[in-house]
Amino acid sequence: MARALHSHCKGPWFESRFEHMTKKLVFYAVWIFLVLFGLYVVKANTNLAPVLHSRSALANLSQRIFGILVYILMFWQIILGANMEWWTEKFGGWVFKFHVYEGVFIYLFILAHTFSFVLFNYFLYHRFDPMFVYLDACLLCKTSLDYFYTIGRINFWLITITVFAGLFRASTPFMRANWRKFHVLNYLIFLLVGVHAYFLGTDFSTKPFFYFAVFAYVAVLYIIIFRKLPELIKNFLSWVRV
Repeated sequence: MARALHSHCKGPWFESRFEHMTKKLVFYAVWIFLVLFGLYVVKANTNLAPVLHSRSALANLSQRIFGILVYILMFWQIILGANMEWWTEKFGGWVFKFHVYEGVFIYLFILAHTFSFVLFNYFLYHRFDPMFVYLDACLLCKTSLDYFYTIGRINFWLITITVFAGLFRASTPFMRANWRKFHVLNYLIFLLVGVHAYFLGTDFSTKPFFYFAVFAYVAVLYIIIFRKLPELIKNFLSWVRV
């Protein structure tokens, strides 16, 4: 009986289960490493002693943490979304569920990033002004920095559209037919996030994160130009027809 049990444990079911768990562990190990890498970069660029005694500095630290995590996780989202069939075939259907849940967490991080900016301005200037953070866009801005703040505001509303389009993709016949046309905006959003972060971010241009950021940016550009551009054009034309 013991020999039969030993034989069963060495059978195809056991090997398949072991392979599945190994792939899952590798997937999450890479994801956790990227998150910890982002946290390490912020910590390496921060003198915590004065930060802990300043509410505005704490708000700015929070803004930086959520900002760098948004960039990293958006890159991971695009890598998953652009190759979802391959991921689900090699790793299992749970990857798609992970993709959905991670999208929600990214949006929550974006909300935290933007509200941290609201708090930063409040603590520093004693003015609670969410309208400035979320709506104060400009076409002819006074300074170059205002253009990059405007890009951030546009990104916020674009990603709000894509997140809710994904969440309610099965809610109506229109959404079932067209949610991917909204979702494809994520490629543009990531590129704009990169511009916004490079010119305004404290940590984006520091090494070693800068090397990762450039790699991620180039990788997404490659996906857009060489893999997704025909699909994007097709979706845009059908969107216009709708």
